[in-house]
Amino acid sequence: MMAREDRSGESWTTQTVGIGTDILDRMERAVARVRERLLRATAALNDAGVPYAIVGGNAVASWVATVDEGAVRNTRDVDILVRRTDLPAITAALEAAGFVSGELLDVVMFRDGPDGKPSEAIRLLFSGEKTRPDHLLPAPDIHTVGAPEHVRVITLESLVTMKLMSNRDKDRTHVRDMIGVGLIDETWLTKLPPELAARLKQILDTPDA
Repeated sequence: MMAREDRSGESWTTQTVGIGTDILDRMERAVARVRERLLRATAALNDAGVPYAIVGGNAVASWVATVDEGAVRNTRDVDILVRRTDLPAITAALEAAGFVSGELLDVVMFRDGPDGKPSEAIRLLFSGEKTRPDHLLPAPDIHTVGAPEHVRVITLESLVTMKLMSNRDKDRTHVRDMIGVGLIDETWLTKLPPELAARLKQILDTPDA
């Protein structure tokens, strides 16, 4: 039943609607499935010796979690930065892990099985190439460091640059998440190209936008 709301007076009263534990379970499973896809994909790439970096919302979440796990924003996207020359090895590794290769709107992706949804696929971005024609810079190249069994996440500096280049609503929200936990501040303005610095300045000046 739809909740009825009375806004005729000065006070505002609303009813509640019941949400069962099954909905809470679905919320939890949605987060768990993203984590499982990320871990399965990165394990396959690690085993194949393919350089990569987790980017996008999961990279933001991992950096935010280093400061405040309570500020982490869940995401269903698994975006991975790779080299295009490694695509044959990537395809072999991910298909062996149960993913199905494909392409949608010029985006190379790997759906989670034959019935996997494109919205829940592993999506590839390519180093040295512009993700969109209007981007100021191409995506960075990858220099793999750290233990080979770990999930490899893009550096904070490169992540911020990529988010400012994309500059969609969700990208600005991700930047605000990183500002909110102190990962980004005014000192970053001198580290960026002028156009991206201007975008960051606008976000810094509108924290509640």
